Amino acid sequence: MNILTEKFTTPYHSAPFNGIKNEDFLPAFQELIKKSEDEINTIVSNSEAPTFENVIEALAYSGEQLDVVSSIFFNLNSAETSDEIQKLAQEISPLLTEYSSKISQNEPLFDKIKKVYDEKEQYHLNEEQEMLLNETYKGFVRSGALLNEEDKEKLQKINMDLSLKSLQFGQNVLASTNAYFKQITNKEDLAGIPEAILDQYAEEAKERELEGWVVTLQYPSYIPFMTYAENRELRKEIALASGQKSFDGGEFDNQELIKELLQLKQQKAELLGYQNYADYVLEERMAKSPVKVFDFLNELLTKAKPYADQEIEELRSLAKADGIDELQGYDHTFYAEKLRKQKYDFNDEELKPYFPLDQVQDAVFGLAGKLFGLRFKERNDIEKYHEEVKVYEVSEAGSVQAEEKFKALLYVDYFPRKGKRAGAWMTSYKNQYKKDGENSRPHISIVCNFSKPTKETPSLLTFQEVTTLFHEFGHALHGMMADTQYPSLSGTSVKWDFVELPSQFLENFCYEPEFLKTFAKHYKTGEVLPDEKIEKIEQSKSFMEGYQTMRQLGFGLLDMSYHTKVAELEGETVKEFEDKYTKATTLYPVNPETAMSPSFSHIFQGGYSAGYYSYKWAEVLDADAFQYFKETGIFNPETAAKYKVLLSSGGTKDPMELYKSFRGSEPKVESLLKRAFG
Repeated sequence: MNILTEKFTTPYHSAPFNGIKNEDFLPAFQELIKKSEDEINTIVSNSEAPTFENVIEALAYSGEQLDVVSSIFFNLNSAETSDEIQKLAQEISPLLTEYSSKISQNEPLFDKIKKVYDEKEQYHLNEEQEMLLNETYKGFVRSGALLNEEDKEKLQKINMDLSLKSLQFGQNVLASTNAYFKQITNKEDLAGIPEAILDQYAEEAKERELEGWVVTLQYPSYIPFMTYAENRELRKEIALASGQKSFDGGEFDNQELIKELLQLKQQKAELLGYQNYADYVLEERMAKSPVKVFDFLNELLTKAKPYADQEIEELRSLAKADGIDELQGYDHTFYAEKLRKQKYDFNDEELKPYFPLDQVQDAVFGLAGKLFGLRFKERNDIEKYHEEVKVYEVSEAGSVQAEEKFKALLYVDYFPRKGKRAGAWMTSYKNQYKKDGENSRPHISIVCNFSKPTKETPSLLTFQEVTTLFHEFGHALHGMMADTQYPSLSGTSVKWDFVELPSQFLENFCYEPEFLKTFAKHYKTGEVLPDEKIEKIEQSKSFMEGYQTMRQLGFGLLDMSYHTKVAELEGETVKEFEDKYTKATTLYPVNPETAMSPSFSHIFQGGYSAGYYSYKWAEVLDADAFQYFKETGIFNPETAAKYKVLLSSGGTKDPMELYKSFRGSEPKVESLLKRAFG
């Protein structure tokens, strides 16, 4: 018996991690793909006339167990991978791509979908049903349903190649990140670095059975070093190593892979009748076209550039006092921290004792309770994939008569490990949907890479990590609050340039004094973070905002350029292309030995191809949405209730219509500019 192919007998049918063996995955995928194909065949062979129910709905609910097992496997590949799992991923990804292509290119199935689509007026569908029908039809067309047989085969091969090469890209970045470490045996070389960080470096050395201290390219190790290390040569060396991830010509180099991926995307777009891959992607986004995205990014660039230049000038003056004539990229974080300390009289290390992880988590849970009536209870009987993971049962307060009702499971996984990719993300193990009178609730996960607790101290977060946790929890709320009929329209299944609204929106609360005082308390003394520090945090919200905006715009412009101008890469290196299209946003001298594209996982492994702009796009939305909360009161129940509707609606409505229903008007870019630059 394979545990993955049976109905889970765990609480809330949660993933039975304790019983899963790696060797279960491949046969489970093979069996579940066959089962899902049988479900499709049942739809196709049905002799009754095609209807919304027996075609569109039946398709929407098919492959449920396959989706769950896919979520389990690919989440493990991100958060708890191994050589064996990575090898399995290389076998499983092509199977899923082939399965997906078989469905999207199934002519008899598409004929039935098209018939229902063409006759939709007779079905008197509600708004969500109509959205499902439109999305299903469009999804098939965009997957090649209208192509001839020869082109369908070409598309299938392209999709297969894209799947494998994207996977390889991510594995190369992880391997390249893990391959580097810097052992330091002279404590003088660590001047300026706070004791808590030194303890972390010593712990890393001990784990590797080495003397002294070890710095790695994992963010909790790398960022503090770049922020506090006074040794400029070492900063340069470690920054160089970071900038050479998958860009050193070695075993894990991604440069050729980037060209191959972009060529494949261009071929796919042309095959489907689009000028380029960005046209193909943006048809399904709020922005609609590359022209609109370029205009949006360039408008922000024009407005942000003077602020960014001014900020860098301030850093140059500081560096000059230290005898540095030309400020470099690897100096930025160090001098930005110095300037922030000078301006706002605090640094992250001073604040960290006020932000122990447990307190911050309690605060974000409490906020969800205050705004949406959610309750969180830790469950020790629910299986997890690593001992550091915690699982919470999430419920929603009912009316006076009604009991609390189960809302979701929430997994949290906070600390770095060798088998875990860098960064922070929200994901799900199971979508929400309604079927046969039952509202099947979601299983959501937050994964981060915060500093581990030591024997002396709990896990203490930098303020940036506090906002990271709120960000991912905002995504989690989008998943947990989901209340839609169909799994494909549930939770975060929305347009990509809308998906960051809930996450970025929640970060705003971190800067509100009224809220901060409820949880920013010293882990030893219980002392509340002093008012003057809170004021500094509030003031510092727009600190280096010009620089950060230019950085994000650089990523966005590079992404759009890769996906609209791929032909230019034939005569250029990845480095030349990158330098050319980030030139307008570059604020420091370009280092010929480094490039960020070979580790730009968002667009070459994740789902942000021709979509990185959506972070800034969503910032306009979140600034405008929070402005509304500020106008009515940040805990105003009526405003929260309206926002709850936006969260729970998922992808059932056009996002702009959903936003206007909440706010009463379209978002204004001025809200972002006001927040960023006053």
